[in-house]
Amino acid sequence: MIKVIIADDQEIIREGIKYLIEQDPEIEVLGVAGNGSEALELCETIKPDVVLMDIVMPEVSGVESTLLIKEKYPDIKVIILTTFNHDENISKALENGADGYILKDIKPKELILAVKSAASGLRVLHKDAFPSIVKKVSDQRKMSLIQKDELTNLLTPREIEIINLVVDGKDNRDIANSLFISEGTVRNTISLILKKLNLRDRIQLAVYAVKNDIG
Repeated sequence: MIKVIIADDQEIIREGIKYLIEQDPEIEVLGVAGNGSEALELCETIKPDVVLMDIVMPEVSGVESTLLIKEKYPDIKVIILTTFNHDENISKALENGADGYILKDIKPKELILAVKSAASGLRVLHKDAFPSIVKKVSDQRKMSLIQKDELTNLLTPREIEIINLVVDGKDNRDIANSLFISEGTVRNTISLILKKLNLRDRIQLAVYAVKNDIG
């Protein structure tokens, strides 16, 4: 059973989210909070697996609360669930240790999947938020620690082509259609790339690619 806490300053939102995700028999909401401070207190007593965290709340914001929770309980997964798709909010939340950032227009089944994915250790990010992450890294590009020619030797032309499509925010189906290959081939290739570069997921891959000017 995945234990969840919902933090949102609007009761109707909290109850709506609770109702939706508890339609899945593997998820149980053990507490709700009206601000970031209450969320931290619930984490201390309940020790949930996942916290669904709004950003704009009184007293302590979701971004601040994420930092406090992750500092004390790094194993608790925090997903930012908000209506705001601002570059600064996204980057700050992820810097503070958030395990995901999704928008409230997400479909119920996708929300349930996001909770399960985070609980299993995967990072989740709303498709509309992905370009913001890449843009911010691009704007703040640092000197690469690895020479570009070394990366070119490490990666095949097809792998670099797929990386560029990941940076563009394309999902596996889009990439497969663009390159006229199967989705399975795309998944396998991305897994191989992650292993080669010692990265965890496609978000890290996109950030890494922009920082190192892969393309």
